[in-house]
Amino acid sequence: MTDDRKSNGPKTKGGDARRTALAILRSVLEEERPLDEVLAQNSHLAKLAPRDRGFARLLVATTLRRLGQIDAVIDHCLDRPIKAKDEVLRQILRLGAVQLLFLGTPPHAAVNTALELARGPRLAGQRGLLNAVLRRLSREGEALVADQDAARLNTPDWLWQSWCDAYGEETTRAIALAQLAEPPLDLSCKEDLKTWAITLGAEVLPGGSLRLTGSQGDIARLSGYAEGAWWVQDAAAAVPARLLGDITGKSVLDLCAAPGGKTAQLAALGAEVIAVERAKHRMPRLDENLQRLGLGAATVCADATRWQPPGPADAILLDAPCSATGTLRRHPDIALLKGPAHITTLVKTQDKLLDAAVTMLKPGGLLVYAVCSLQPEEGPQRIATLLERNPDLERVPVTAAELPGMEEAITTDGDFRSLPCHLAESGGLDGFYAARLQRR
Repeated sequence: MTDDRKSNGPKTKGGDARRTALAILRSVLEEERPLDEVLAQNSHLAKLAPRDRGFARLLVATTLRRLGQIDAVIDHCLDRPIKAKDEVLRQILRLGAVQLLFLGTPPHAAVNTALELARGPRLAGQRGLLNAVLRRLSREGEALVADQDAARLNTPDWLWQSWCDAYGEETTRAIALAQLAEPPLDLSCKEDLKTWAITLGAEVLPGGSLRLTGSQGDIARLSGYAEGAWWVQDAAAAVPARLLGDITGKSVLDLCAAPGGKTAQLAALGAEVIAVERAKHRMPRLDENLQRLGLGAATVCADATRWQPPGPADAILLDAPCSATGTLRRHPDIALLKGPAHITTLVKTQDKLLDAAVTMLKPGGLLVYAVCSLQPEEGPQRIATLLERNPDLERVPVTAAELPGMEEAITTDGDFRSLPCHLAESGGLDGFYAARLQRR
């Protein structure tokens, strides 16, 4: 990686945010690093003022969500492809284009700040091309975007074909378009749901989650955070724990527990929870969340495929590692960094975890398996093969009475399958799959 991320030119308003966004974008697209990891480790981002920090994140996230459209209009304006050695030029063009086409930045600001990013000896000869392409986009970009098929252009071929096979093209288009939107902020409350809805100005969703729309800034500054009144959790992610029913006083295992949203749910419902997480670096956040919320759970750092509980559990929630293709609204890099080979590897891990979970379950106990993936290989296909391997397991169908207002997310098999286009009038959902099983 060259040192073109640094600019020795004069700084303009918002320049620090754009320079930081360029560095983050390069780390994701050129080094193929997960966006969350880059955001957490970028020291410049942490030093920005809150407004600039939010703008840098928005620049990167929107660029990744709209990358297919952005690249199509850039290529339309080029006489010849950009060479691999000039990849930084493409990243700067992308950041300029996203401001012109999707963020409503005034053309002079988008163009001038892009030119500022292009300072340095390696880019000195490219500034004319950069200026010409962006000024053309400022004139013609709106018409070019209007003629694009946004759903198809922004969805990689492997995902598009998989979703069409599983859900049909019409639903696939609805999923793809929903994934382009900035997601709302959903919260789960320990108690006093209506009071916190009023305090925060939030909408109460089916299932009891609170939803806030628009930019919220620093979440830790919201009312109720310091008091431990709520935690951040997508409304769809809050469903699997509820499928265990009344767990007051019961022994419940939360496997693959970090960052702890479902652990908090289970503890708040009165269960005796053991939260198991393999990743050592994620344990502090799990413990910190429980401490802030004032909720008790035993936490164990261990591989759930090898670990054994003190005794058989009344219920188990297994939120397995997965491709997370249902969360592209929040993690748009996933579609660009993952592919079918990742699914093949993950499926093996999911089967091992399911087999291990069955051995930990009491006769008559419930097991809920969940993934935030839209891929059928990670959801219904895993349950089908598990039932074939374990004749002492049976599916316990989810009923409409359990999920009022979310009935469209119940499959013909009685599983839970939310899609990003569900509850579209309220801002959509993450794509989640959950199946409930009982040991005979």
